Amino acid sequence: MSLLSSARRIVVKVGSSLVTNEGRGVDAEAIANWSRQLAALATEGRELVMVSSGAIAEGMKRLGWTTRPKELHELQAAAAVGQMGLAQMYESQLSAHGMHSAQVLLTHADLADRERYLNARSTLLTLMAHRVLPVINENDTVVNDEIKFGDNDTLGALVANLVEADALVILTDQRGLYSADPRKDPNARFIDNAQAGDLELEHMAGGAGSSIGRGGMLTKILAAKRAAGSGAGTVIAWGREPDVLLRLARGEAIGTALHAATPKLQARKQWMVDHLQMRGAVKVDAGAVTKLRSEGKSLLPIGVTEVQGDFHRGDVIAVLGPDGAELARGLANYSAAESRLIARKPSSEFEALLGYAAEPELIHRDNLVLR
Repeated sequence: MSLLSSARRIVVKVGSSLVTNEGRGVDAEAIANWSRQLAALATEGRELVMVSSGAIAEGMKRLGWTTRPKELHELQAAAAVGQMGLAQMYESQLSAHGMHSAQVLLTHADLADRERYLNARSTLLTLMAHRVLPVINENDTVVNDEIKFGDNDTLGALVANLVEADALVILTDQRGLYSADPRKDPNARFIDNAQAGDLELEHMAGGAGSSIGRGGMLTKILAAKRAAGSGAGTVIAWGREPDVLLRLARGEAIGTALHAATPKLQARKQWMVDHLQMRGAVKVDAGAVTKLRSEGKSLLPIGVTEVQGDFHRGDVIAVLGPDGAELARGLANYSAAESRLIARKPSSEFEALLGYAAEPELIHRDNLVLR
């Protein structure tokens, strides 16, 4: 049974060699093929995000460069030119199947900063809700670090964490993971199932002299480990396998499946429970206690009687009952200052009080765990 058979939210990452047909420029036929499959999955109610490499290779083609430049500013220039072609290709191919796409360029700094992280998350969730496919790439035109091969594997895992994906699919130019390089070792064993984070996998892919490691398989194993931290399993498969995404979604076992040790919801709630230091709390009335405990509802500001501490949007905060005992904890949608303004107020007044209208909940039920 494939990891994708029951997955509702899926992040698909495609490597540069697949997107650009081994560096010859954007492969329209390949992108058309994936776009057809993604559109079919979207009609089933799946939510999808694409992390796509290939901007630098496409930019080199458009600029007439035959060898990859070494200077960072030239790599960034190639990425800027190539991103236009990449976005254009995805939009034209997806629109042929009734889907829109959106280009989203991220840096690691975007995902390290709390506010930017939450803003990126909100944007991606809104796009998916409107059946728009976000096509994500690292913003190579502004990064200061050297652009490294395989970095989008890490980005794919970070995006899977960001949107709380059920599964990450890494499409590559290899069938999956082997115990050794099959081109050199006739006894190499294909690994169809394993647990993400197994150190033995890292040793196999990253040992001294391992061409698999140099070819980028180690980054994929590490990406699967990172994705598993939020409960997402990972499939590593050959990108040109016929109807690979559709067949995986139907439950067919293709490629290497790296399973997360902890289910998604449990992983998220355990992370909140394990928070030892919280920057604040809110005290709620008896009606809110009933809504949370007996009805499984979100926490609305109208039920908040007191705001304690100085917390920011996205912080884990405690929810206290009328007696001051901890009832729950969860991720705050508003800062402490904003929470004080909207406490005891209905959501219809938020825009007038804050200057903008955002989530109606102070803590959404998906981001809340009862104690």
